[in-house]
Amino acid sequence: MDIGLIGLGKMGANMAERLVRGGHRVVAFDRSPDAVAASVARGSTGVGSLSELVDALGTGTKVVWVMVPAGAPTQATIDSLALLLAPGDILIDGGNSNYKQTQLRAETLATKQIMMLDAGTSGGIWGLENGYCLMIGGPTAAYEHCKPIFTTLAPAEGELHVDSKAGAGHFTKMVHNGIEYAMMQAYGEGLEIIEKSPFDVDQAKLTAVWNHGSVVRSWLLELLADFLAKDPQLETLQAHVDDSGEGRWTVDAAVEFGAPAYTIASSLFARFGSRENDAYGLKVLSALRSSFGGHPVKKVNE
Repeated sequence: MDIGLIGLGKMGANMAERLVRGGHRVVAFDRSPDAVAASVARGSTGVGSLSELVDALGTGTKVVWVMVPAGAPTQATIDSLALLLAPGDILIDGGNSNYKQTQLRAETLATKQIMMLDAGTSGGIWGLENGYCLMIGGPTAAYEHCKPIFTTLAPAEGELHVDSKAGAGHFTKMVHNGIEYAMMQAYGEGLEIIEKSPFDVDQAKLTAVWNHGSVVRSWLLELLADFLAKDPQLETLQAHVDDSGEGRWTVDAAVEFGAPAYTIASSLFARFGSRENDAYGLKVLSALRSSFGGHPVKKVNE
């Protein structure tokens, strides 16, 4: 298929390359000419504006995937595309947008007969090789049309049309990230208990062992074991853990729907607290965010 991809950051650039490898033609745009040039070197067709991107997709149903930061950048991009796309075209938002904003955007686009899919996308900087887990919401007809794209981006059995209602993809990805907060917090707390114990435990070797047959094994734990092998005491990091919003939204949704979310709420507040102390367990969280998502970390002396 032909697909336009807007946003060539840590994830977008790798997604473009994975699509090219899968035989799709990717028309790529980013505000950074250097990012576009790098994507062209990896097989994409580069353009210098949104209008050029839409024109380059030719005739028939046009599919454009937006992969820019949530909030104002996403809104501005969608507003511009709404003036360029035609009835029957499909716009996919693969960023971590708030699902309520997605619902409003889908309603606005529907007045122009432009279909919108919201694709919650998980995989971080490792998705190029491993594939991306996709949670997709929006019209069934649009999903079926774009199925070859989702099949290429995802590993086997790694994509799901979660609901035909707009916002369902971003909602489930939001909850996914809330769960991620809690898992990371549990690893951090457990390893801090071990760190403060009288036992001389090699944390890198221990986390590696836990990934072989243990009920707590996970990809997060694999990443943590790799990080600890390089920096066993996490001496290069501050215990400063940022949050990008999804955990807050998950807690907000729990309050709205009356669903108990003790662990997720606690892990969110722990991140707030991390900006005031320097605990080992919170350094574990910082290491994990850097490892799976390429997020910036606070280094010692910064």
